[in-house]
Amino acid sequence: MSLLEIENVSKRFGGVQAVDDVSLHVDEGEILGIIGPNGAGKTTLFNLITGTIRSDTGKISLAGADITTTSPTKRARAGIGRTFQVVRPFLRMTVAENVMVPVLVHTHKVSEARNKAVALLEELGIGKLADLDVSQLTLAQRKRIEVARALATEPKVLLLDEVLAGLNNREVLDVLPFVNQVRARGISIIMIEHLVKALTSVSDRIIVLDQGTLIAQGKSDDVLKDPAVIKAYIGEEDNVEG
Repeated sequence: MSLLEIENVSKRFGGVQAVDDVSLHVDEGEILGIIGPNGAGKTTLFNLITGTIRSDTGKISLAGADITTTSPTKRARAGIGRTFQVVRPFLRMTVAENVMVPVLVHTHKVSEARNKAVALLEELGIGKLADLDVSQLTLAQRKRIEVARALATEPKVLLLDEVLAGLNNREVLDVLPFVNQVRARGISIIMIEHLVKALTSVSDRIIVLDQGTLIAQGKSDDVLKDPAVIKAYIGEEDNVEG
């Protein structure tokens, strides 16, 4: 069953067609990967889904409800969570306090928020970090905390924007199982990533964007053999090696 439906969505910025008539769906419990060269419209698509920008045309539905014109706050409460490529935690706060911030959207009791935050960190296998200042963490650890903060909003669909960016090979291998842990919680995932091999290892399906247009979608083995994909993206050596 499709949880998130995007139908014929477009967005133009001046003379640039950032997203051009894109349609896709995400099923319950599915991991959908998105690849494409820089400027393909991937992050713009995330912004359209979260509502931080409005589409010019098209429709977005979550669990059967039309959310095309609803605010980012209402979309978050309805079940859309998101991480950002550039991790910006509150550096003067502990890990637990960072995760408490989004928890407080659902409760005004600080003690309850801390208990929920610590429980989430424990469930994700990073409970030992709870009382550390975020400034003490490695980039890989901060990426995990970013995901934990997004999970604290209790999403149905989680948008992961390059959670592997900036990590070395060993750190990538450490973080990838974390993605499957999120799925095990019953959460659907849409994941933007330039590291093609890493992305395909965890994705059920992938889609490819190029200049705002969806040029291919399906199982990774089939998509990566598509001549249009090879021309637009896979031929870029730096991205393939990622």
